[in-house]
Amino acid sequence: MRKSGNTYIALLLSTFIISQLTGPAASAASSVPTSGLLKIAAAVPASTTSTASNLGSVVLGPNIKATLEDVNLWPQSGGNILTYTLNYSNGSGGNANLIQYFPRVAVPGGTVIAANPITSDALKKKVTPKGNLRVTYYVNVGKLNSLKGVKFPMYVWDTKTKGYLKHAGSFNLPANYSPVTPIGKSQTTAMGDIPVAAGAESLQLYKYEGKVYAKIGLNLTNKGNKVLSDPGYAAYLVTASGTAFELALDSAQAGYKIQPQEKKLIYYLTEIPPYLKTDNMKLQFTQKDATLKVELPKSAFKLPAATTPNLVVGRGVVKKIMINNNTIETLLSNANVYAENDKGIWTFQLRVKNTGNKAVTLPTYELSVKSAKGKTFPIDAKSLNGITIKPLEEKVIPLSAQLPLEVEQNTLQLLMIEAFSAGQSQPQSQPDPGAPTPEANAGGNAGGGTGDTPVIPGATAKLSIPVAYFSIPYSLRADTQKGLDYTATTPYGTFTYSLESLQRFPWKAEDIVVAKVKLTNTQSAALSLPEIKGGIKADNSDFTASTELFMDKETATLAPGKTADVFLMTKIPYTQDFSTLKLNLFSVIKEENVPILTLSTTSMMNAVEQIEQGGSYSISSTGKNAKVKESKTTIYEGQNANIVYTEMLLSSEEKRQSKMARLQAYYKMADGQIYEATSNQPETAATPGGQQLISFWAKLPKSVGTSDASLYLGPGVTGNKLTETGQEPSGFINIASLALNPVVTPPQKDLSAVKLNPYTLSVQQSEGRNLKGSDTISISMNYNLLRDSSYEMGAFNHKLVLKMTDPYGQSQEKSLALGTELTEGNNNSYAVSFSSNMYKNLAGGTYRITLYDEFQGERIELASQAYNLTIERVQTNDKN
Repeated sequence: MRKSGNTYIALLLSTFIISQLTGPAASAASSVPTSGLLKIAAAVPASTTSTASNLGSVVLGPNIKATLEDVNLWPQSGGNILTYTLNYSNGSGGNANLIQYFPRVAVPGGTVIAANPITSDALKKKVTPKGNLRVTYYVNVGKLNSLKGVKFPMYVWDTKTKGYLKHAGSFNLPANYSPVTPIGKSQTTAMGDIPVAAGAESLQLYKYEGKVYAKIGLNLTNKGNKVLSDPGYAAYLVTASGTAFELALDSAQAGYKIQPQEKKLIYYLTEIPPYLKTDNMKLQFTQKDATLKVELPKSAFKLPAATTPNLVVGRGVVKKIMINNNTIETLLSNANVYAENDKGIWTFQLRVKNTGNKAVTLPTYELSVKSAKGKTFPIDAKSLNGITIKPLEEKVIPLSAQLPLEVEQNTLQLLMIEAFSAGQSQPQSQPDPGAPTPEANAGGNAGGGTGDTPVIPGATAKLSIPVAYFSIPYSLRADTQKGLDYTATTPYGTFTYSLESLQRFPWKAEDIVVAKVKLTNTQSAALSLPEIKGGIKADNSDFTASTELFMDKETATLAPGKTADVFLMTKIPYTQDFSTLKLNLFSVIKEENVPILTLSTTSMMNAVEQIEQGGSYSISSTGKNAKVKESKTTIYEGQNANIVYTEMLLSSEEKRQSKMARLQAYYKMADGQIYEATSNQPETAATPGGQQLISFWAKLPKSVGTSDASLYLGPGVTGNKLTETGQEPSGFINIASLALNPVVTPPQKDLSAVKLNPYTLSVQQSEGRNLKGSDTISISMNYNLLRDSSYEMGAFNHKLVLKMTDPYGQSQEKSLALGTELTEGNNNSYAVSFSSNMYKNLAGGTYRITLYDEFQGERIELASQAYNLTIERVQTNDKN
């Protein structure tokens, strides 16, 4: 036990003595005889500039050796940190214990300093038989700022040697050794224990809004058999004088992964001062050791001469950009402008296609339009940022901008700027406030930079790197003509469109404007449209907020060659005139309007489709297909006003029971005046192939002629659906004019078959009796009342008025409710009495029954017939 304790104390003293050696003492230590051990392997030739592996080997024991790799030096405020890696190789049959090996660093002047493993390697204790183990060591070398003359002696534990440490050999760096990989060369190193080949690719400078940004490209090839992830190294752009600017990883590559044997180009970015000299710059990586509270130098790469890319993209030219090692093609297309008020309203599309073999998520971009005089106008880029594009997928991004007309509109550029945030960098060392400017020490040195290299927080909270300056082609928006086909490319696909009709009609106290646009899928694949909204502008009046859109839900997905009709409608003041109508179709994504189609037209309002008398009006909509035909139109003539009344038969063409669309209608009379019609339509669902009776009516001034009346009608719309019965429409579509045939039907001369749809009343017999001296005439009727069940109808709003004219020519009336007071069926009877003092003197005669159809207070005579009145005498009892 005592011997072991003495040995350990001797070891500590020996270690202490060696670490304190200076000058000649250190040289003497390095010249200790090494009998029994192999000498240092062949030294690296002086002309060699290899920076990573095999800087020499030292034999530590039988079949055990250490190879020097990756010698680096990184200045920092608490003392410059030198790191190097020893690759231990154990060819023996047993474990090699690292506790027996003592690496040192000998600096110029003779000081020998003990090296310690970094935190991540501190637990590496043994090299397994036939195995290898890499251990990285660090040494605080104070203000030493060059590797020139630095040696790396190795000691092994030997109880036979005085001080128990035997000098096994030293690693000597070549005189011109540099830890910086030369331009055009690759360095084989390790990242997170995964071997990689790395080499600097490019240094590009971008100028934007008075600032200069540097973009550094690094080629990384994964030489291992595991996926390489971002090791989290800090990266710096270091000038020839030693000034360092912290770099941020390109946002599109954050958290990158490189598959085994895969090669990727990784980009880093920072802002630099405009005055900075960019000759002989290098890319330096470091790794924070939180336990040791030091920043450990990793690989460094000399950068090629800086270049400034030409970012101007000509009109119609494809611009290729790299995102996460995938090529993305971008093209500005379909740009056009029109003037509105004092602004130029621009719309254009940015086509983005992924030509790579992996899905790509676009980073954050800032978009703006720049004038020839340098004025920029930001535009919304939300529809572009963060979208994911699959391999070979192309997406169309609609964009819009508004520029004052005083700006020259034919020399504009679309600026595409990559913008991202990075954490604020922390200076590794604080420069002396009295020190010269960063570039004052332009001399520097090739060994590893100046003393306390200042680190400038280059990765500021926001970096703005220009990607492309697209030249915007100047094209005035063409006027859309009715009936012509035009092609549109949208984020959802390509289709043709045509303006089918424009109609304007009265709507209560306003006018309604209805535009019909036909969309046709011209693709070979299905066209899936989102939920579309619409907007209408009449000259400078914007009615988008009140615009309603109707599109059959079943046509939201169009098969190749199929069409869909889209109706836009809005209310405008009836006094407003306009010359230009603008129509917009758009979808709403994340509370933002995404344009689908925009057109403007100066076409005049259409004349509606004319349907001749006796013709049918067709309703075409999923679940509501039907035909409507006039049954009869009559005029109820009143003293102060007339009522025009039309009955129509609606025939369902559906194969299942379905609620029919509610029809909205207006009467147009011979003088051109239009009157809104009140409708009465069944609320029940129509049976397949069944019919429904619909009625319309309107009150007209007595002076209005009715001979050339027509009915303007169309299905009502509520929201994005056809209005059903029982609902209130907010507009109507597919308006057509049905020529009416108003008829005056003469009264029938008897009551044998009186028609009042859907009823037919047949009076078989009527008797009138008066008890002589009585003031009452009692009338009875035998009748049949049949209802036509071939169609359904809504509420029966007619009254049947029975007028009895007595033998004196005086009349009295009684209103009869069909179906209640007069019940349906055959051989029914009805009795009613009329009273008058004049009837006490009746001696006989006839009475007449006249039937009227009363509607909204006005009447039409249906039929009348006279009957004999029977006078009954009072019977007395003869007691004689």
